[in-house]
Amino acid sequence: MSLNKVMLIGNVGKDPEVKYVSPDVAVATLVLATTNRAHERKDGTRVPETAEWHTVILWRGLAKTAEQYIRKGDKVYVEGELHTRSYTDRNGQTHSRAEIWAEKLEIFNFHNQAAPAKE
Repeated sequence: MSLNKVMLIGNVGKDPEVKYVSPDVAVATLVLATTNRAHERKDGTRVPETAEWHTVILWRGLAKTAEQYIRKGDKVYVEGELHTRSYTDRNGQTHSRAEIWAEKLEIFNFHNQAAPAKE
């Protein structure tokens, strides 16, 4: 048995980028920031707050929801699977990228109420 599940709550870093691969199939890319709080170690060393940036891919209905309702700064909950892919750029350099392929999306600050969306 195995499990590939990611759950994130964070703030959207920029408006979603939405493309249509066919007239009725949308795909959106969402950049989501999660933060680790600042803290102080036992030895007195201060560790500043840090942000981790995540690339979230949404398909079909979730992509359309993102296009219509999500904007930079919104707080969202995303649940999905972790996918990694590699690609080679124009200079021949190989890069690896981790993405969350969303299966569930909730917008927490949608007109003062949560707006669930499921695919």
